[in-house]
Amino acid sequence: MRRVLLILLLLIATGVLIALAVVEHPGYVLIAYKNFRYESSLWATVALIATIALAVYLLRLLLSLVFVSGGVVNPWSRRNRKRRVQLASEQGLLDLAEGRWARAVRHLQRAAEGEPQPLIYYLGAARAANELGDYEQSDSFLEKALERQPHAELAIALAHAELQQARGQTDAALETLQVMRERHPHHRQVLRHLQQVHQQRGDWPAVIALLPDLRKDKVLGDAELSALEKQAWSARLTSAGHEGLNNGELALQPLTQAWQHLSKTQRSEPRLVAVYARQLQTLGASEEAEEVVRTALSRQYDSSLVDLYGLLRGRDPLKQLQAAEGWLKANPSDPVLLLCLGRLSLQNQLWGKAREYFESSLTFARSPQACAELARLLAQQGEVQRSNELFQESLGLLDQPLPNLPLPVPV
Repeated sequence: MRRVLLILLLLIATGVLIALAVVEHPGYVLIAYKNFRYESSLWATVALIATIALAVYLLRLLLSLVFVSGGVVNPWSRRNRKRRVQLASEQGLLDLAEGRWARAVRHLQRAAEGEPQPLIYYLGAARAANELGDYEQSDSFLEKALERQPHAELAIALAHAELQQARGQTDAALETLQVMRERHPHHRQVLRHLQQVHQQRGDWPAVIALLPDLRKDKVLGDAELSALEKQAWSARLTSAGHEGLNNGELALQPLTQAWQHLSKTQRSEPRLVAVYARQLQTLGASEEAEEVVRTALSRQYDSSLVDLYGLLRGRDPLKQLQAAEGWLKANPSDPVLLLCLGRLSLQNQLWGKAREYFESSLTFARSPQACAELARLLAQQGEVQRSNELFQESLGLLDQPLPNLPLPVPV
């Protein structure tokens, strides 16, 4: 309020000063040019100039209002076109995120056609069309994206390969990615997608060949790369074992050749040792399998290998049992080792020792395998009731309980 009063006082003071100046001396202005002559007082001229300036300002304001209102009213104005594109892009991305594929295609296509940089909208429209099963339209959107933004070839190719992979067109996806790898040999996303496509195709030799590049370019973390390496070599060893089944006398050759391709560190990996040993056993080389597992366990104790060791039959069953008993001192409470020792005792026909080992295993863990092994042994020794109880317990531990059915009353 004080500010308003101050401004008002200043305006009144200015008006009074101007009035005093006019009264004291009106001034004189003369403008003459050829036949034109303007003659007036100074203050009238000042008032005329101020009036003209005000008229020009008001005219400009009026014209701007006319043009702005015309842009708002005119549906084809630049303002309205830009607004429609913005609304289409916002709605299209929302539809895409919420899975409304048909609406997403319509809105994103409209947004792409009105944007100077339409890549993200064409990629979204391609994905939505792909979800609708309209693969031809999906590829068409990608082609338009490449025409409008040719420098984004890699991004478009990666999106295309991902969509092809989702369709199950792994051959086409592989071809797309191989072209991109030739142009961008160390691009992480290209290598990552290649690895995924090879896995989807079950082409484990190709995955193994890709592993050095995945490690060199740090495409995967250490843990993920290690898991992939084990998975790939496990599949490769299994495939070699199946290949050997049809080779007659040379049955072991594909498997042993694949095993030799592993590094020394990999040949000590329990998971790979277990796969190799199982394939040897499948091919009838149980003695070689026992030796491989025993050697691996002498270097590093592993419960999964111990479990497998109890299922193998070596050249000397007694020596095999003694080797396993040597591990008992360091692992006296391992139920898997005790189960293994029980099985090896059965191989050596040491029935009492086998029973002791099975019962000791069950005191540390109620495993279905230990229950079944002890039940089978007790059945042969005439303890039928306890054998039946253990068999039922083993079924329950396997999440396969017997159905509740009526049974005869014991006599």
